[in-house]
Amino acid sequence: MTLSRFRFLTLFTLACVMAEPAVARRQAVQLPRSAPVPEMLAERATQPEVALQPETPTPVPRPDEAQQPASPPGQAPVPEARPPENEQKVPEKTGDKQSSPQSDPRSDTVAAEKMPAGEAACRTRLHALNAAFEDEPAKQDATAGCSMPYPLSVTSLSNGIELAPKAELNCAMAEAIARFTVDIVQPAARSIMGRELAGISHASAYVCRQRHSGTKLSEHAFGNALDIASFTFRDGSSVEVGPNPGEKQGKFLDHIRKAACGPFKTVLGPGSDPDHETHLHLDLAPRRNGSTFCQ
Repeated sequence: MTLSRFRFLTLFTLACVMAEPAVARRQAVQLPRSAPVPEMLAERATQPEVALQPETPTPVPRPDEAQQPASPPGQAPVPEARPPENEQKVPEKTGDKQSSPQSDPRSDTVAAEKMPAGEAACRTRLHALNAAFEDEPAKQDATAGCSMPYPLSVTSLSNGIELAPKAELNCAMAEAIARFTVDIVQPAARSIMGRELAGISHASAYVCRQRHSGTKLSEHAFGNALDIASFTFRDGSSVEVGPNPGEKQGKFLDHIRKAACGPFKTVLGPGSDPDHETHLHLDLAPRRNGSTFCQ
C-alpha cells in the first residue's frame, strides 16, 4: 500500500470516529428538566346541605295498652282469647218475634175485615177473563212467616182451559197466569203444535216453605208462584216440561219460556238448576225497579 493511500484511510477513519458523538447527540431524546404543574379544576358547585331529621318521637301507647302491665323481659305477651268461631249472635227480640235479616214484610200482612178495593178489582178482571175460582179463608203462619190474606182456589184459567189440580194463589198471580194463558200459551199451541189448548197441570202453587237455598221464604209461601209441569191439548196429547222434550215440543216450550220473562218477574226451568228440571217456575217476586230474573 502506498503512503498516500495509508494516510487517506487513516484520516477517513479518524473523521468517522469523531463524527459519531455528534450524530448520537442529535438523535438523543431531550427530556424536560421539570414537568408542568396541571391547572386546578374549577371548584365544584356548592351542594345544599341536607337538613338533619329531628329525632324520631317515641310513640305514645294506646289507652288499652297503657292499662295493661308490661310483660317481664324475655316473656312474650299472652294474646287475648278469641271467642269460639261457631258462636252465633242471638238475634235481638222485637216484641214477641225475633228479628232476622231474611224476614219478609209480607209475612205480617193479615186480612182486613173488609176486602181492599184492589183485591175486589182483581176479581172483577178475573171474571172478565172467564176464569173459574173461589175465595178461600186467609192463610197465616206466624212462626214460618207464610201469609196469604186473600187467597183464591183457581180451577179454570179462561174459557174452559183447566188448571189441575186446583191451585191456591193470590189474586195477582191468578190474574197473571190466566192472562198469560190467553195471550201467549193458547196462540202458541195453535201456531206451533197445531192444536187447541185444553189445560195446564201444575206441580206446586201455595206451599208454606223456604227457597231450596234455605235463606229466604219462597214465593210459594205467599201464593205468588206457580210451577207448570205440562200442557194438555183437546186431542188428548200433551207436552211435558223436561230437558229433552223433542223438536216441536221444545220449540213450543222455548217460546212460552221466553215470552214469560216480563209478565212474570222470575222464570226458571230445565237447565237453570237441578230443582227446576221438570217444571217451569213462574212468580211475581217484588224486585227493585221491576227487574226480572230469567234463566
